Formats: sequence, C-alpha cells, structure tokens
Amino acid sequence: MTQITLAVSGSISAYKAADITSHLKKENFDVTVLMTQAATEFITPLTLQVLSQRLVALDIMQEPDPSKVNHIAIAKESDLFLLAPATANTIAKLANGLADNMVTATALALPIQTKKILAPAMNTKMYDHPATQANLKTLEDYGYTIITPKDSLLACGDTGRGALADLETILQEIKDKIHEQTL
Repeated sequence: MTQITLAVSGSISAYKAADITSHLKKENFDVTVLMTQAATEFITPLTLQVLSQRLVALDIMQEPDPSKVNHIAIAKESDLFLLAPATANTIAKLANGLADNMVTATALALPIQTKKILAPAMNTKMYDHPATQANLKTLEDYGYTIITPKDSLLACGDTGRGALADLETILQEIKDKIHEQTL
C-alpha cells in the first residue's frame, strides 16, 4: 500500500487537512500526518489522528518507539510527501535546509527518489514576495512539485492568489505522482 506523509503547517487552511486525510484514506492510502506547532492552533492533532488512524507526529524530540528515530523512519517509509498547507515560513525553512520541527526535519531526511508535493497557502503579497518565489524555485530545483494556489477571497479579507488549491487539484496531483512512480 502506498504510504503518504501529509505535513501540515500553520495556516488557516490547515483545517482542510482533515478533508485531504479523509479522502486519501478512502482511496486506500496509508497516511501519516506531521504537524508544526502553529498548525495545532488551527486544527487539533486528534482530528487528524482519528481520520488517519495513526498517531500524529508533532515534536521532533518525542520518540514514541525507542528503536527508531521517528523523523528518519517516517521519511524512509514515505512514498509521497505532501506539504499542505505550506506557509511562507515553512517554505523558507525547507528551501534553506532548516530542520527545527517535525515537518522540516522529516522533509530534509526524505530519500531523493521520494515524490514531494507542496501546496502553498498564504496572503497574496506573501506569496508574490520575491523571497517566497525564490524559495519555491529552490524547492522545485530540489524536486518538489508546486501546486499553484488559487485566486480567492482570503481569510485576511484580501482577494487574490494565495488560497490553498482545491481538494480535487491536490488529490489529482497525488494520483499523478503515484502513477508516475509505478510506470
């Protein structure tokens, strides 16, 4: 069975991780969820635990199985890594090789052949900022597929590009990447 690691960072769109997890499970994928501390302010780990039927990994210093280093084990087991939503902060950390939380440490430990997808969600000005665009380009160079955010009314009240892509778009990208892997 295909193992998908869903990493959730601290955006208002984090609540959509519940739908992503639920749909992936219905498609018979195994799902492991990682969360940044900020993500837990928008959706509880328990929600994603119930939907994924697995413990949610939150703290890089917490090792539930003493025979394994958790973020390394998760990275090795991942067939596909999805960061959704991806905040400007987490994107910047990944682009610069920082590994100070469960999401970024696991991402940095992924084998080179692991499929990686990133779905940004943030304010339009943050998304369009040259630093964010440079970081996204760097991540593309590292092998990440970037799902373009959609134009929408954003949580801050602005209208523009920055909303998390539709669930169907994200799920289709996952299926396409899994299909590529099996060819």
